Amino acid sequence: MNPAPGVSVTVVNPQAKAPYTGMLPGFIAGHYDRSALDIDLVKLARRAGARLITDFATGIDVAGKQVSLAERPDIAYDTLSVDIGITTKLPIIAGAAQHAVSAKPLGPFANQWEAFLTRSKRDEVTPQIAVIGGGVAGVELALAMAYRVQSEGFETTPVKLIEAKPDILRETGSAVRRKLRRELNHYGINVITNARVKKITASGMAFEAGLKDVQANFVVTATGARPHNWLSETGLKLHEGYIEVDDRLRSINTPGIFAAGDCAHMAFAPRPKAGVFAVRQAPVLLNNLRADLSGRKMRLYRPQKSYLKLISTGRKSAITDKWGLAPKGKFIWRLKDKIDRDFMDQFQMTP
Repeated sequence: MNPAPGVSVTVVNPQAKAPYTGMLPGFIAGHYDRSALDIDLVKLARRAGARLITDFATGIDVAGKQVSLAERPDIAYDTLSVDIGITTKLPIIAGAAQHAVSAKPLGPFANQWEAFLTRSKRDEVTPQIAVIGGGVAGVELALAMAYRVQSEGFETTPVKLIEAKPDILRETGSAVRRKLRRELNHYGINVITNARVKKITASGMAFEAGLKDVQANFVVTATGARPHNWLSETGLKLHEGYIEVDDRLRSINTPGIFAAGDCAHMAFAPRPKAGVFAVRQAPVLLNNLRADLSGRKMRLYRPQKSYLKLISTGRKSAITDKWGLAPKGKFIWRLKDKIDRDFMDQFQMTP
């Protein structure tokens, strides 16, 4: 909103709106309207004097300093910021592309959930929901969907939570795990572990090792962070598929390219994939993009060692996970709701 003199800014994003992940479980559960999730990039770009292109980036020509797009001509750049997040697609499972929806990117997932609920309300389908991935994201989505279909009064079968490993919620503390398991039991969610999906069809999924098939007509994949495949063809130095950056958020081997958020690997201080780091990287990233263009001194980014996790439980209640503590209740939900709404209020454009 404070443009650098003489600098032309182009924003590339698949849609004209950018959904906020933090409010997704609340939307799935019915606590927020779809519009509450969206940051209006058209208004933001107009106010900032930037150009917005709605398309997918598909490649970077490091030598020629150009970004390739799926449907439009290449874009030249002097300084490039890559903030493309992650994907949770499962290309190795037969039928996943045709019969499952990935939890990320968030926008298409939210739209497909809305469409599925509309069909259910018209009695075109009876909800049979399965979530692949027993981490915090998968559990949070399963709880939100179970709450929604029960509160809407749909005729339904229990939500299934599918995990390939022997246990769920391995990244949480024991107290949080215990409380979330109680929430899963409260909604009658069927947790299936040691279950590796072999094939997904329009009516359900089949497993390896002879497990019984599961019926489902809405399958969500929430299997954790996966980098976008096209990054492997850019020549940027990667760590397990993610762009490796230094403490100034610059590519390790390519001057003029920066990366932040889930698509970046902080080689100097590795951290889990979490939105809190992206948010706190933003001021440093802004300063360093300007510095790269002007020759000014760059700032260092020092990520915090721990952060507060606020996990929704379907209804308007939530659990915290930090320092081994796990307070739970409506007051935690109100705290989470305030944090999320305050964050989104920053993007409301006044005349």
